[in-house]
Amino acid sequence: MLRRIEPDSAEPVARRVFRELRHAIVTMEFRPGQPLSEQEVAGQLGVSRQPVREAFIKLSESGLVLIRPQRGTFVVRISAKQVMDARFVREAVELAVARKAGEGLPARVVQELEANLKGQREAAGSTNPTAFLELDEAFHRTIALGVDCEYAWRVVEETKAQMDRVRYLSLPQATPLDRLIAQHEGIVEGIRARCPDAAEAAMRLHLREILTSLPELARRFPDLFDSDSTPAEPVAESA
Repeated sequence: MLRRIEPDSAEPVARRVFRELRHAIVTMEFRPGQPLSEQEVAGQLGVSRQPVREAFIKLSESGLVLIRPQRGTFVVRISAKQVMDARFVREAVELAVARKAGEGLPARVVQELEANLKGQREAAGSTNPTAFLELDEAFHRTIALGVDCEYAWRVVEETKAQMDRVRYLSLPQATPLDRLIAQHEGIVEGIRARCPDAAEAAMRLHLREILTSLPELARRFPDLFDSDSTPAEPVAESA
């Protein structure tokens, strides 16, 4: 169920509507192939149709919805090709960020990462993958902002929408949370040791986890994936 948008002058309504709808799509509250009604969404959120229309356009640009004039707006099915394209871009950006973080992060940022890891371990014991995914998101954002790479993080955010749906589907069966936490710990260890090579290698291992889970998920949930893009089995990649 969508949460109503409360009045808040600090952030544009359309941006908050976009964030709420993106979350609903990523967490499968809105399923692939489902039609979305401007009027119904506006009613649930307690806003006018204009910010919903703007959010639909932004979601279309992110590859999460398809707007068909005179026919409606639909949540797109997951495209394995787009997921792999996004992973390629995200890896290129975040490996550079991790390497920079390995050259040195302020002590307070390292402490934030350690506190985040503690939260991840606690969330792993719950049955709600959303809490873990929010911490995972914060973990990567903290590293990027910690090395003053805000624009790099915005690029990652805009690129990884399709990846986020796969990540949600993969937890915890296809991708054990303990494995992800261990990978995050490896990244922090490289940063703490001020070893750019180790931080970069740990980030690479983490971001390639999706290569293993994607084919399995496409087989388990064929109705959620675009039929013209079948992911191949993962192959070994050199570091």
